[in-house]
Amino acid sequence: MEEPLRIVFMGTPEFAVPSLKGLLNSPDKVIAVVTQPDRPRGRGRKLQPPPVKVVAEQAGVEVLQPVKASSPDFIEKIRSLAPDFLVVAAYGQILKQELLDVPKIMPINVHGSLLPKYRGAAPIQWAILNGEKETGVTIMKMDAGMDTGPILLQKAIPIGEEESFGELYKRMAEVGAQLLLKAIEGLKRGEIIPVPQPEEGVTYAPFITKEMCLIDWSEPAWKISCLIRALDPAPGAYTFLEGKRLRLYKPFLVKGDTASLNGPPGTVLSAAPNGLIVSTGKGVLGIREVQLAGKKRMDVSSFIQGRKIRPGTLLGVKPSEVKPSE
Repeated sequence: MEEPLRIVFMGTPEFAVPSLKGLLNSPDKVIAVVTQPDRPRGRGRKLQPPPVKVVAEQAGVEVLQPVKASSPDFIEKIRSLAPDFLVVAAYGQILKQELLDVPKIMPINVHGSLLPKYRGAAPIQWAILNGEKETGVTIMKMDAGMDTGPILLQKAIPIGEEESFGELYKRMAEVGAQLLLKAIEGLKRGEIIPVPQPEEGVTYAPFITKEMCLIDWSEPAWKISCLIRALDPAPGAYTFLEGKRLRLYKPFLVKGDTASLNGPPGTVLSAAPNGLIVSTGKGVLGIREVQLAGKKRMDVSSFIQGRKIRPGTLLGVKPSEVKPSE
């Protein structure tokens, strides 16, 4: 019987949890889990552990939470563990080559795109933002570049027409875990050889900024829909309703003959239980769920019960633009 391989796992958010659980249930041994330090969250700003830490502690695995994974002390600690594999899934820091050289066999990364497209921090969001019909997961051998390492395995995943980032994120996390285990097994058997990424087709997926979250109603309906879905559940795309911030969720394109539905971009054409219907720079957009500042997220039918929205109401009017009489 073969000796189980020694694995150090590095990950932080929910995306990394299925991969960690898969490794914990595999024939190999997770000897340590590295994750980001606990952060204050919620209204009370209490320190909360990363999801990966919770799973690791439940499994009785040693948890390391360095402030900087590039620190000499941390690298020496990992070296002392003598891992065969270093497995990284959405850890949250760029790793130096000195650390990547530690594992005896290979450092492996689970990345949420079909590389070389969407290298960087937010590949799933940018695939939706750009209206892609499919994305995927790549398992790669890591190097010191930003998602530039050779590819071990890839699997394409279709993006639903109305699928949100949160929904796609969960699906991709599960696919990533399955593909990771398959890659490790293939490497152990010598059946997988790393293939350099093609030089053509490289794109980047930088962090989502606060400035990106404000909806521009002069954009076409499909593009606004992509923005809303890419930022759901967080940080949330928003507009203004009578000067108050209103986050929008669950968009849908109003199809068919919309010639009778017109008005300046951002005009509410109707507010019914099935959704807000809003004009855009091109086409008409429906919204099924909203969240007014300071309130809970709710469906439009519940929202309009407590707040009447008249047809002709213009969305996007900022607080400084609201007239006193309003």
